[in-house]
Amino acid sequence: MAESRDGAMATRAIHAHGSQDPHGSPHAPIYNTTTFAFTSTADLLEVVEGRRSGGLYTRYGLNPTIFALERTLASLEGGEAARAFTSGMGAIAALFFAHGRDGVVCIGDAYGGTLELAGEQLPQLGIPSWLLLGHELERLDEALNDGAKLVFVETPTNPALELFDIATIAERAHAHGALLAVDNTFASPVNQQPLALGADLVMHSATKFLGGHSDLTAGALIGPEALLEPVQGWRKNLGSTIAPETAALLSRSLRTLVVRVRQHNENAQAVAEAMARHPAIARSLYPGLPDFPGHDLATRQMNGFGGIVTIEVDGDGAAAARVADRLQLFQLAPSLGGAESLVTQPRTTTHHDLSEAERARRGITDGMLRLSIGLEDGADLIADLERALA
Repeated sequence: MAESRDGAMATRAIHAHGSQDPHGSPHAPIYNTTTFAFTSTADLLEVVEGRRSGGLYTRYGLNPTIFALERTLASLEGGEAARAFTSGMGAIAALFFAHGRDGVVCIGDAYGGTLELAGEQLPQLGIPSWLLLGHELERLDEALNDGAKLVFVETPTNPALELFDIATIAERAHAHGALLAVDNTFASPVNQQPLALGADLVMHSATKFLGGHSDLTAGALIGPEALLEPVQGWRKNLGSTIAPETAALLSRSLRTLVVRVRQHNENAQAVAEAMARHPAIARSLYPGLPDFPGHDLATRQMNGFGGIVTIEVDGDGAAAARVADRLQLFQLAPSLGGAESLVTQPRTTTHHDLSEAERARRGITDGMLRLSIGLEDGADLIADLERALA
């Protein structure tokens, strides 16, 4: 397993915001302010022209509450800087427009909104895109030779938790002068550090594990300032800068990220093992299981195996729906990463708009249920699943 730095990360999650409140608050205050005043034109120009950091205008992201959040995000991912957004899709859109205008290669089963943006909407703007499944990686060099300059990969993927070798893909992208961006939403920075493995940028739907309480919507990009600077203009003019109130709420969540993710990992491992033994389950998919196809890569690339377990009921889609409907602790709802456990059937939610043939091509069966394992007692979660499967 990759070397874990949980101790250092747990400390940085609480202290990396670097905010010094004159009234002694240990947290960055909420500057619910649209604009900031200056004592002189010279002081204003210092900020406008980038010679010093400071509040200016919140839509630009120049707000102390947002700065504090971004310092923490950068520290957790081991990056130089960060930009916070209204949503994960806001972050991806700004990323694609800033660095993908020559072409975007999207690898694997990315989030549905990502696939729609890359596969359908970017071509409408004259931006070429390539959507490659995991078994089509031999086509990556072909796409890069055709001019693509941004490779985007989600690992683990949704919903089958397929893993991709970040270091290897980064090396291939860099050999063609392209960038690699990694969606680290499912893993979180606690379980995986893409920048340390060679990625250029890291993206999060902060709505999920970073937020952790199903009470905020946000996104983030982390990496070198030189690569984030082109993103800044797109964030500003697409109007996708995070609000100060949401930034403060996300900062609150990050202070407990490490302890929460550890518990997600522990509960998910127990649930995955129990489901692997259950006679009504055809497959239990989880990187922490020794027979999982990507287990060896997970032990090298990750510090923990995450809070998502995907099970395949031994039956059709109707059988899986009956199991989901009978669950009591697991709430039937989309999204993931909160304190409460959730269940969703990919064919009815995340991948509903794909044809049956396309779902089959992607290995997404009708009997699949994606479980977002929360922070409840693990034994209670297993008992709930066993009751529903009985």
